[in-house]
Amino acid sequence: MGALQPIETEEAFVDDAGVRFVVRSVSSLARKRKASGLELPKDRAPANPFLPPEPALTVGDLSPTHVGVLNKYPVVPHHLLVVTRQFVPQERLLDTDDFAVLVRCLAEIDGLGFYNSGQEAGASQRHMHLQLVPLPLVGGAWDIPMEALFDSWSASGAVSRLLRLPFKHAFALFEPKLFEVPARAAERMSELYAAQMAAIGVTDDVAANDPGQTPPYNLLVTRRWMLAVPRSREKFDAISVNALGFAGSLFVRDETEMRALREAGPMSLLRAVAS
Repeated sequence: MGALQPIETEEAFVDDAGVRFVVRSVSSLARKRKASGLELPKDRAPANPFLPPEPALTVGDLSPTHVGVLNKYPVVPHHLLVVTRQFVPQERLLDTDDFAVLVRCLAEIDGLGFYNSGQEAGASQRHMHLQLVPLPLVGGAWDIPMEALFDSWSASGAVSRLLRLPFKHAFALFEPKLFEVPARAAERMSELYAAQMAAIGVTDDVAANDPGQTPPYNLLVTRRWMLAVPRSREKFDAISVNALGFAGSLFVRDETEMRALREAGPMSLLRAVAS
């Protein structure tokens, strides 16, 4: 078996609150493989897979501080992990080095970058890693399903609130042509990120002497905008939610979870896990 082991999924769509959510579930073929003794990957791996990463999965150096690694078990094709070379806690606040490498990746790939800060935000590893998936997330009118609600906002200083999003968040729209000067783009993203962390209350709870321990949150970044969402818990019922959920992309493991998601509604699920 190759180093890359995609999780085979089946796609369904659930319309809720003006968004066509894409919901991927473990495919019947994958379930048959599990039944035959070929287990699906566990939710939590005990070892650190990034020290060192598997050579066959390593894309290469992205910066002096970060390396690119392919997700071994991708649900979305071409899923890139942007990993710090040295161990850094996943709960640490991002810095300009993190945004510089994210800018480099987004300059090459029109994608969605995201960050799950802590286990309650959907992180599966404690070693700091940002993630990037190409756009569109799914075919349809919107490259990112949640963008269907990005048509009105209320500005408050450097950050805004999207009026149609029913969960706590902070939003920032990038200036046109920002990515033409990568160093400036990284600085500007860092500035907006700091404002967002203050707006959603993350930095209020960070001890001045311990920036490595922040409350859980999700961050989503494209070439056009950045969205931050505070988290209160990882799961709705048994359904895990990471940053992609707030883009309009969810994952369920079986028919029971799919039924629970349809009954509750995806937007109610997001409201329940965001604080």
